Amino acid sequence: MAIFTADLLKTLLPKCKNPDSWVAPLNEICPKYGINSSDRLACFLAQVAYESGSFNILTENLSFSAKRLMEVWPKRFPTLDFAMQYAGNPEKLANYVYANRIGNGDIVSGDGYKYRGRGLIQLTGRSNYKRAGEHLNLPLLNKPDLLVEPHNSLLSAAWFWSSLGLNELADDKTDDDDLEDFTLITKRINGGLNGLKDRLKLAIEIRSKL
Repeated sequence: MAIFTADLLKTLLPKCKNPDSWVAPLNEICPKYGINSSDRLACFLAQVAYESGSFNILTENLSFSAKRLMEVWPKRFPTLDFAMQYAGNPEKLANYVYANRIGNGDIVSGDGYKYRGRGLIQLTGRSNYKRAGEHLNLPLLNKPDLLVEPHNSLLSAAWFWSSLGLNELADDKTDDDDLEDFTLITKRINGGLNGLKDRLKLAIEIRSKL
């Protein structure tokens, strides 16, 4: 596999603002989780780069306008008046949209905001923090901001990727449909197909430079 340097990462992800902080984690963690071929690296880096704005955004941005809330969550925000109550208020929004999901308690529990998306892969929800913390031996339930540190951020992303069996889907096999596999990878990470075209374009670009 590629040996990462700051120059290589900057070549792969030109918008990455601080490539030096990611070099050691990439060289240590990717091999540990079997992300060790050009195909696997290209898919993994493309997905986590899309989720994190090229390794720059490690905490979920939940500051939306009312109009955008209606576009992102049309069933949860059916009217402009209702959406206005949550616009520009990330904590209130997270506690509402993530309540009683992915292991979180109700709105009053505050779990939605406490366990909002963090890390390169935007790990979200109390149950995912609990699983990751147990596997990685990190106290994530009590200290969720540990996922904002580069090493832990990449570690959680590689663990999540591996736990979903995504290395095998990323492999280029002669008897499978690579586009179908990449689509499935996106769905498992994102829960939908948000940004599929841009993710795929980035993966192809990265693969050509590795």
